[in-house]
Amino acid sequence: MSDKPASDPDDPSDGGPPDGRGDGPPDGRGDGPPDGRDGPPSDPAGDPPGDPGDDGPLDDESITEGSLLRPLFRLAWPIVVIQLLQVTYNIVDTLYLGRLSAEAVGAISLAFPLIFLLIAVAGGFTTAGAILVAQYTGADGDGSAGLVAGQTIFTVSVLSVLIGIGGYFYTRPALEILPSDADTAATVIPLAADYMEVIFAGIPLMFGFFVFSALMRGYGDTRTPMAVMFVSVLLNVLLDPFFIFGFDGNPLFEWLAAVPGLAALDLIALEATLLSATGVTGIGIQGAALATILSRGVATAIGLWILFGTGYGPDVTFGHLVPDLDFIRDIFRLGLPSSVEQTTSALAMITLTAMIVTFSPPVVAAYGLGNRLISLVFLPAMGLGRAIDTMVGQNLGANRADRAGKAVKFAATTGAGVMFLVAVVAVAFTEPIVGAFLGDVPDAPATIGHAVEYVRIRSVEFAFIGVSQVILGAFRGAGNTKTAMVISILTLWVGRVASVAYLVFVAGWGETGVWVGMALGNVLGAVVGVAWFSRGTWTERYIDDPDPGVDPVGDD
Repeated sequence: MSDKPASDPDDPSDGGPPDGRGDGPPDGRGDGPPDGRDGPPSDPAGDPPGDPGDDGPLDDESITEGSLLRPLFRLAWPIVVIQLLQVTYNIVDTLYLGRLSAEAVGAISLAFPLIFLLIAVAGGFTTAGAILVAQYTGADGDGSAGLVAGQTIFTVSVLSVLIGIGGYFYTRPALEILPSDADTAATVIPLAADYMEVIFAGIPLMFGFFVFSALMRGYGDTRTPMAVMFVSVLLNVLLDPFFIFGFDGNPLFEWLAAVPGLAALDLIALEATLLSATGVTGIGIQGAALATILSRGVATAIGLWILFGTGYGPDVTFGHLVPDLDFIRDIFRLGLPSSVEQTTSALAMITLTAMIVTFSPPVVAAYGLGNRLISLVFLPAMGLGRAIDTMVGQNLGANRADRAGKAVKFAATTGAGVMFLVAVVAVAFTEPIVGAFLGDVPDAPATIGHAVEYVRIRSVEFAFIGVSQVILGAFRGAGNTKTAMVISILTLWVGRVASVAYLVFVAGWGETGVWVGMALGNVLGAVVGVAWFSRGTWTERYIDDPDPGVDPVGDD
């Protein structure tokens, strides 16, 4: 296996990036970009000849042959649902904690970037596994795809244990160094610490599902992870109110009592009876974290059973968990730039958080609430971006760079149009949507007013997000993680952090400067990403042709 690093950098984004292979062939990986190959033309709008049908996971022929629209849609819509369910974890926490206090909502908004900082360290390696599985699957290297899957599970499992231990002990010192408003320091930060400690104690359970989902996506099956995620989210929805409130002011009883037909059950009286009998009052914000960890753990258990105990996904066995240094080296080579990209993203978020906590609690809570709502807006773009990740990976693995390029252009156009429509809806219905997440708690009117302004200002960037996520997905699928890292740094540190710092502390725009600066980042990222993609230096696949046996990437 060659130890020569890839020569180019390329792409920032959601799930994690790839290793850049810029100007010229990357250390002899693959035969260079082909100029087409025999087979049916790829018509973005047409139906594929020999349509494989709608049932079951996508096979690689449906991704590397025929229509582009059908496999793109079949890959993307379950990813959108998965991401919607992913966001539901946060939305459910916010919905219930908003009934607890505005400070609790602010606490989870402070906790997330600090949690993400350590999650990002291992997150890049799940991306590397997805890239390699996609390219080997496209090249018909099923044995190598299974070994990559096993090595990815082993590598990320070890890292997640180390991250969980380190994160648990770094939580309070990390929060203490934030330059906080006096009220925020007294009321919000202690709650954030309570939440983070529980999350880090159970973080290996969270990583298991991340790995399972990434490997299945690289293989071309996005619907099985969607089904597993649905089970996990449903469990979280049921556990959250009881872990947070117990039987003392549990809003679930109040909501169910308002449902026609259930009022006769007198659920409020039932809650009082249960409280008297059990004395269970819940554990507040720690209960939200515990519900999330347990729900993720169930998803991890189901995902591992699917990989090792059924015929779905890469052909992975327990023997593939034995460390193989050649494959682990490739996982690190692809994953390290992605980890750096995600870690610098997390550091940028922490820097932004450090600026946000200098404001009053209503602004802090509005920032967290607005970010959670905007994360919903990202879903269509993220779905297309991750679908393109798989389509580019498998098509480059099959030596179909021409088809990969057509898929990217088609998806980018679609993404821009969809996200423009989302922006229109977001602007029209911002206030009622934001208001639904806060009950009759102190500071609710001020928090809602700030959050409405935040979401409306950021709607300007939505169409740019649609384009950038697709372009970045193309870089990831090709293995261009270094480029991802570079564009991410530009997007977050120049477009976002520097803009917010200038507008708030130099121009004196106050909280409006935060909202405007946050929007500028993705606009810059889209412009830079499209310009870089237009150079055409992303079309080399990462892997060599797989042997009939199981051989690692590259040559010794």
